[in-house]
Amino acid sequence: MAEFDRPTVAAGAGSAAVVDQGLRSYLLRVYNYMGIGLVVTGLVAYFAYATATTGDQAQAVHDSSGAVLAFADGVYLTSFGAAIYTSPLAYLIMFAPLAFVLALSFGINRMSTAMAQAVFWAFAAVMGLSLSSIFLQYTGGSIAKVFFISAATFGATSLYGYTTKRDLTGFGSFLFMGLIGIVIASLVNMFLHSNGLGFAISILGVLIFTGLAAWDTQKIKLSYSASYGADVLTRGAIMGALNLYLDFLNLFLMLLRLFGNQRN
Repeated sequence: MAEFDRPTVAAGAGSAAVVDQGLRSYLLRVYNYMGIGLVVTGLVAYFAYATATTGDQAQAVHDSSGAVLAFADGVYLTSFGAAIYTSPLAYLIMFAPLAFVLALSFGINRMSTAMAQAVFWAFAAVMGLSLSSIFLQYTGGSIAKVFFISAATFGATSLYGYTTKRDLTGFGSFLFMGLIGIVIASLVNMFLHSNGLGFAISILGVLIFTGLAAWDTQKIKLSYSASYGADVLTRGAIMGALNLYLDFLNLFLMLLRLFGNQRN
């Protein structure tokens, strides 16, 4: 019996090693998509801001009353900046990323892998255009500081989601309800302009998106064993990257509201 036991154990160990190697490769692909997406977003955001603003008042545009369109610290808007920040186009840019998220969430199974990738990169670029206004609100130094804080927090919680043996499935519904709550509260605060409510939303947002980073990582890990075929794995990696991207980005924005230094 011992002679037959050894090959069985060896085969099981080899199979587990193959699965483990495949899982690591799959998660690396997810993080690569996410990381490149964040780079695209950051580059588009910065270059959009640089194109939209000028330090020369003579190059600034004027509003309908003839006043110069200016922000703090001698930052003036160019015609491009006026178009994306003060015209009705600003609302289109604000909500455009949501359209891409919905397209991927509900239509990715009908897309080719090349189309799914193109939609993801387009989403990252449009998100960068939408987020470029943070450079008008916060100093560059504080944006960089909060980004690294967010990266460290996200990395730790995502690693926990990958390594923990605890089933986090039950936390998903709780976190999703919390997410709906802060969305509703944020919409209400758009009219109330309450600093206290805004502070509470940011604190809860940090907790919720930190939890979602761990939960989504575990969900991506568990989904690997249920995925078959290169196309299915690629689509799964794109959707996993989208979820982690949104977790990180929202965590970053919540922390920026708490610790970012606003321009004078």
